Amino acid sequence: MPWSPSRVGLFVKRVTALVALAAFAFAADAGPREQAKRMHDRIAGVPPSDSVLDAMEIEIAAGRTQQAALLAMDNPAFYAVTLKNLVTPWTNRDQTVFVPLNDYTATVIGMVRDDVPFNELLSADILYVGNAGLGLPAVSVTSNTHYEQMETSGANLLTGLQRTTQSGVYGTPPAATAGIMTTRAAAQAFFIAGTNRAMFRFTLLNHMCREMEEVQDTSRPPDRIRQDVSRSPGGDARLFLNNCVGCHSGMDPMAQAFAHYTFDDAQGRLVYTAGSVQPKYFLNAETFEPGFVTPDDQWENRWRRGQNALLGWDSALPGSGSGAKSLGQEFGASDAFATCQVEKVFRNVCLRSPQDAADRSQISSMTSSFRSSGYRLKQAFADAATYCMGN
Repeated sequence: MPWSPSRVGLFVKRVTALVALAAFAFAADAGPREQAKRMHDRIAGVPPSDSVLDAMEIEIAAGRTQQAALLAMDNPAFYAVTLKNLVTPWTNRDQTVFVPLNDYTATVIGMVRDDVPFNELLSADILYVGNAGLGLPAVSVTSNTHYEQMETSGANLLTGLQRTTQSGVYGTPPAATAGIMTTRAAAQAFFIAGTNRAMFRFTLLNHMCREMEEVQDTSRPPDRIRQDVSRSPGGDARLFLNNCVGCHSGMDPMAQAFAHYTFDDAQGRLVYTAGSVQPKYFLNAETFEPGFVTPDDQWENRWRRGQNALLGWDSALPGSGSGAKSLGQEFGASDAFATCQVEKVFRNVCLRSPQDAADRSQISSMTSSFRSSGYRLKQAFADAATYCMGN
């Protein structure tokens, strides 16, 4: 006799409840050694050696769970697997992990390893490359071969990366460097063709954990929306006033920070034209000729007022500036940036999104700890592992 849908549903609920009960029982009964193994598996993604497990067990038994978590982060798999899989989707429009190692991913991994303040992610003149001893091709502004061979050779990313600068390796003017936004991989993904709004959208998504639909605010003035945006799409001005303006009134004044950047596909490199606005900013000017004509790379954050003030902008910063570096500093100093990094780590370690009041309280505590530690992302991993090692 076949089961009815209701009977199947009841069966699934009972199995789910039994699994949850078993997990709870394991968490309640787990001793320091079991907790240490669970923590190592969550952080490094691979089983610990007996010696590491012994050391972690001692730390957990003594109440030093943070130290135990740091021991797990000494495993090369934390960098080559956990961090690489976390970061790689940020580097491409498809948000897939199935792309080769690149300068964006390597730089984030290096920053985490070296405890570089993570709020510099979008503004520093920083680049991580393979050590000279690895025998790799030279880093090139026009090719990803250096990083691809680093990955295919199985290089240890814990020991194989060294810090340098984009200005020194790529020749980008120091003032024009903006952390991972001006890496070759990011430029190829988000500065190529288009109107450079992609760089703004994906930076917001990857590092503020917000999609454009979530930050729509039709109360902001539309005077800096570019000419390529129709004020009456489909012949209906209401669509512009009730929809388009919600994104563009905030995005266009900030995306102006990228006015001097493009990715030249023929050369295979980021191009920065100091003092000269890229032609892409004037595309489709006939769509609405009275619209804003971009004169330079001066940006303004109009989300400091209105509903998006809740993103927690730093009052110590002016909320306006010139170029991508200062915009990256604006983003990196916000509450939303710090919380976003913590939430991503929480999901990665705990294998779920925050679900209840206890989880939300933990996110708040982790965010405070992340900031007070000098924006050390390893601190967020340690906090998440301590919280979730028993469940």
